[in-house]
Amino acid sequence: MEQKTFKLKIDGKELEVKLMNLAEKANASAAVRLGETLVLAACVMSDKERENIDFFPLSVEYAERYYAAGKIRGSRYIKREGRPSDEAICNSRLIDRAIRPLFPKILKREVQVIATVLSWDGENDPDIPALIAASIVLAISNIPWQGPIGAIRIGEDKGEFVLNPNYEQREKSKLDIIFTGQEREDGEILINMIEGNFYEIEEERILKVFEFAKKTFKDICHFQKEIVQKLGKAKILLEQPIKEPELESEIREFLGDQLDKLLFPIQREEETREKKAERMELMNKLKEELVFFIEEKHPDQGKKAFVLSFFENEIGKLVRKNILEKEQRIDNRKLQEIREISCQVNLLPRTHGSGLFCRGQTKTLSILTLGAPDDVQLLEGMEIVGEKRFMHHYNFLPYSVGEVKPMRGPGRREIGHGILAEKALLPLIPCFEEFPYTIRIVSEILCSNGSTSMASVSSSSLALMDAGVPIKRPAAGISLGLVKKGKDWKILTDIQGPEDHYGDMDLKVAGTKKGLTSLQMDVKIEGISQKVLEQAFIQGKKARLQVLEAMAEVLEKPKPQLSPFAPRVHVLQINPEKIREVIGPGGKIINEIIADTGVSIDIQDSGKIFITSESGSSAEKAISWIKNITKEVKVGEVFEGKVIRILNFGALVEILPGTTGLIHISQLASSHVNKVQDVVKIGDLVPVKVISIDEQGRINLSLKQAKSK
Repeated sequence: MEQKTFKLKIDGKELEVKLMNLAEKANASAAVRLGETLVLAACVMSDKERENIDFFPLSVEYAERYYAAGKIRGSRYIKREGRPSDEAICNSRLIDRAIRPLFPKILKREVQVIATVLSWDGENDPDIPALIAASIVLAISNIPWQGPIGAIRIGEDKGEFVLNPNYEQREKSKLDIIFTGQEREDGEILINMIEGNFYEIEEERILKVFEFAKKTFKDICHFQKEIVQKLGKAKILLEQPIKEPELESEIREFLGDQLDKLLFPIQREEETREKKAERMELMNKLKEELVFFIEEKHPDQGKKAFVLSFFENEIGKLVRKNILEKEQRIDNRKLQEIREISCQVNLLPRTHGSGLFCRGQTKTLSILTLGAPDDVQLLEGMEIVGEKRFMHHYNFLPYSVGEVKPMRGPGRREIGHGILAEKALLPLIPCFEEFPYTIRIVSEILCSNGSTSMASVSSSSLALMDAGVPIKRPAAGISLGLVKKGKDWKILTDIQGPEDHYGDMDLKVAGTKKGLTSLQMDVKIEGISQKVLEQAFIQGKKARLQVLEAMAEVLEKPKPQLSPFAPRVHVLQINPEKIREVIGPGGKIINEIIADTGVSIDIQDSGKIFITSESGSSAEKAISWIKNITKEVKVGEVFEGKVIRILNFGALVEILPGTTGLIHISQLASSHVNKVQDVVKIGDLVPVKVISIDEQGRINLSLKQAKSK
């Protein structure tokens, strides 16, 4: 089989691209290898356009395969891969966000990109090879696409920046960030996607990270351009949309300045919910009248779809024009102004913690639940196997946007937004040794008008503090937008729905007073310059601090006590050699303790025992029980024991659960004893003193010394 191989050195590691035409029926395919991690990507475009759609039908799949890691996972009965893991879904979204902006706006054919992980070495994350593989296959194919794009991850090791760090380096790093974008002909890099997680890092340091990565980023772009130059196919020519200047003129004549007056009235008042609803009603009425007017004028010509599309485009043009030329937003805010914020905690009577965060019409309610250590989520994926003790789940409810839709579980967007907020909060969560609880937060989106994911960061922080979880500091999130035309551009703070829809960028920044903890950016244009990113960071920091101040007015720090409805976790440390005695044969002892007291018990190999209970008395009973089982008997101690067996030369006495000792006949009384039964009988409770413990651990007791004492 004919194959072509290309190689590039990146900080001592070799990036290898093989074009083997394995997927012959795809538009293009390529295998990209970094270390011994190998990803195969393929892209396909349908032959026909989808009609009557106002979006680009792109789908991206990132497929994990257990064989890539040499594993067989799954239940006893199902061994094949099923639903994608959250990690795989986030990687699919990562690739989608990087490649989507570079497709032509007029493309309405279905395009699918699939990146399959064929080999994983446990050191190099497949997401960067997958991004580069997706870029290469689209660039060399005949699919219209304005790539290629560079992709690089940067971490930190001992204070030094590292390119494409391995898992061990990332675990110790205070930052983990991915950049994608293009190099223009003049050498400037345009960034079109960012994904980053940090331990409270200042924005200036992130800009330094980008400066550090620039040279390698350009090398990756040049490397791909060389491949495209040698093997790239001619792109398919797309049919340009039919222009109807006469019809457009008729529509503009009918609309006049009505749209402008509805969107940007001369006399601006503070827009209440009622006034916004009234404005939307007038907009819909105007749209209906326009459709009726055109259909009446051009019967049987099917102009409705064109009219609706044109009407939507006119709104977008007005929104963008007023922002660029007049710095005027739909809701009359200044470019750096945040919508009105209100917060509330302890809303729900029986939950462990709750927080409501409202920013304009966007409203999120976060509810926190504390669980036992063994309530952790078990992770079993290609890359990740372990336990997860902090979880954040995001639910986007249909009524939040005034729609009626079936609820069929979380979609990719909900999973992605949930994990984004989770990563923003994770650096602030106390370690297990300080706070041995499992923590789950659920954010319900009650009303949506832009930036619900960042609102859920704020409401979740409030819920954490309301529950008494000792987080380091509260976090808040804010979204920033961009409107750009030529060299003119404006950054918008706290974007709402229309600004997100008609704008060119969505930059989500979350963090504390000390610095950023999470960052996510995607664009609808070719990319943004470093100068635009710097300005966005300045506005984002200012806004984040304002949001934190508003939250502090309601709750500044965690409550000193946990909710009375939350379980309490008690920690015991026992001799690891005693674990077997606590568990008992076949789990008999531990199951008896759980059944009798109603507590939850988690035992670690180190001998640390976690007892979780909603009742203080139940916990105390279980603790006492375990202490008695594991108590180390010492010479000189006195116990009240139960006689369990009579021997010719003495009596066996149980002094602790599972622990027995022998009273020799000579130690039963101060006077001579003929028969053991003359002094004690089976079932008697007697005081005994430990007089010796031999090398084999056998305990010798004395009744006469205990009585004299």
